[in-house]
Amino acid sequence: MENLKAHYHLPGLFEFYDLYRIFLELFYSHRDWFYPWCDIGSIYGAPRDCLWGGGRCASSDAHLDDVISLVKEFKFSPRLTLSNSLLKSEHLKDKKCNMLCHKFAEFTQVDSEIIVGAIVHSEILLEYLRKNFPSFYLVSSTTKVITEFSKFSMELERPEFKYVVPDFRLNKSFENLNLLSQDKKDKVEFLCNECCSVGCTERKLCYENVSRRNLGQDVKEHRCSAPKGEGGYRFSLAMKNPSFISIDDIKDKYLKNGFTNFKIEGRALGSAVVLEILLYYMTKPEHQLEVREAVYLDSMLDLF
Repeated sequence: MENLKAHYHLPGLFEFYDLYRIFLELFYSHRDWFYPWCDIGSIYGAPRDCLWGGGRCASSDAHLDDVISLVKEFKFSPRLTLSNSLLKSEHLKDKKCNMLCHKFAEFTQVDSEIIVGAIVHSEILLEYLRKNFPSFYLVSSTTKVITEFSKFSMELERPEFKYVVPDFRLNKSFENLNLLSQDKKDKVEFLCNECCSVGCTERKLCYENVSRRNLGQDVKEHRCSAPKGEGGYRFSLAMKNPSFISIDDIKDKYLKNGFTNFKIEGRALGSAVVLEILLYYMTKPEHQLEVREAVYLDSMLDLF
């Protein structure tokens, strides 16, 4: 397993377009600045007004045509975050969401190098996408909050999913994870940098609140009552979380045991924080300042 690479699935396909416009250029033109044992598996996200959307996202938004141009230029896998957990059959008719999927489905018809994914929670949307957009690969969303390993194993058995993202509290369950067959290990996608308390009992309610707001329901924003939850996301706190997956963990524990897919959280954060996370996970320490300067000196980027 020594030659395996870590495939990072990065946040903010729409939310951080300006950041990725710079970062991807640096990543591919100065590959020696970045760790050789990692690459970009996908960049995920959804437009702000996406009814099928789920997960916590930022308020900023890039134009669809700009995002499509970025994907075409750098040929990475784009993933649509369609993880709304409360969809009903009438929501499947939404014109904006169907147009979005049609636009991305065109990639596979024009360029076979670009493979489009969709992160899903709802079973009715899952079946709808399989029928109407069969070229998409599907990812089982962490918004399902699968915390029991037996249920996680059942999710891995489902052939419709290429990847399954377990709840972050299963990240260190090595006694069970290491017993998985290699084909199942290939499907596991770990959420590396969650800041939420491992004892939080409101995680599902938090995700449902986002789903309700995406559906246009008039609901108050969920206020987390978990320890330090009121302070919002802090990468420094995430690094102290028992579930945190460090770069040393990736190299010394996960890759060596055959796990290669790692999801980075961050759609609800500012560009400056996301950049620091990208620097930590992907950039050699001796080149982090050069990447940071290149990004900060770009006048088009709103860092905060």
